[in-house]
Amino acid sequence: MGLGGSLRRQLPILFIALALCVGAGAAGGAENGPIKLQVVGGLAGVTQFTRLEKPFWEKEIATRSGGRVTATIKSFDAGGLRGQEMLQLIRMGVVPFGTVLLSVASADDPELSAVDLPVLNPDMATLRRTLGLFREHLGTVLRNRYGIELLAVYAYPAQVLYCDQPFAGLDDLAGRKVRTSSVAQFELMNALGAVPVVVPFAEITKALRDGVVDCAITGTLSGYEIGLPAVTTHVHAMALSWGLSFFGANLAAWNALPPDVQEIIRTGVADLEQRIWRQAEADTERGLACNTGKLACAGTPQPPMALVPTSAADEARRSHLLAEVVLPRWIERCGENCVKAWNTYFAPALGIQAKAK
Repeated sequence: MGLGGSLRRQLPILFIALALCVGAGAAGGAENGPIKLQVVGGLAGVTQFTRLEKPFWEKEIATRSGGRVTATIKSFDAGGLRGQEMLQLIRMGVVPFGTVLLSVASADDPELSAVDLPVLNPDMATLRRTLGLFREHLGTVLRNRYGIELLAVYAYPAQVLYCDQPFAGLDDLAGRKVRTSSVAQFELMNALGAVPVVVPFAEITKALRDGVVDCAITGTLSGYEIGLPAVTTHVHAMALSWGLSFFGANLAAWNALPPDVQEIIRTGVADLEQRIWRQAEADTERGLACNTGKLACAGTPQPPMALVPTSAADEARRSHLLAEVVLPRWIERCGENCVKAWNTYFAPALGIQAKAK
């Protein structure tokens, strides 16, 4: 799916110029000459970007390469780009190295969201196993369909439910307006009788404050960092999803780099990925502790939120929703490719078969 002319005219000229410079410089420059990369990272203002991605590209990559490779990085939501455009911008080479939220990219290609379907991964251990089952296939899809070299898969802290009124579990959401960020989350809330509302991450707090939504699905720590304890009272312990993203390179830009530089980048990014996953796991717990007042955290102190534990009823509901709602509706959007992918990579481990509609 291409981008229209009007969208291309709106793209920041900086990204287009740098994309051309990176490609031309790598292809025509000396094998041992300096290389400067322009990178588009994840969401601005959260731990993954400020403490891990930004220092890696602005400092660590130069150290790893002995000064041969340097980079600048902008978050996609602070760089004039929309998350919905990132997959196509990397495919086109406008962004040579970029980060794509899988849930957002699923609007173009539902198969990309297979590893992070809502209620598929209730904890980090399950998420790691799920990604391990699918990672090689994800790389093949990105390379063959979009001309993108998969370099890393990043995880944000668990995406959980915040509400401005008490609730005891998933079945209490009926009738409430809930912020969602993907088609699959939208369908999940519909199945629970809630009213799903698509709200960008940067607008969640305002939407809750203004009564546009009653609840929101977002990260445990990022929710705290954007001030949700000031506008909500209860937070659920169950991970509904994880906000996975992939970091990849336009294949032409990647192939233009010397092999030793490719190896420096690939090895460094693999190490960065492991740090991001460890941070996501720690931040999941830290976010819940910050929200509920069990830990003194940065920011303006707010009244402690009430933690809604995952009940046996919630766990049973989760299993039913996955098998009877989330998976079938994903298959409806995706078709035979996803039936084959699910039954090849997931069904043997999970014991749930996908059926074509």
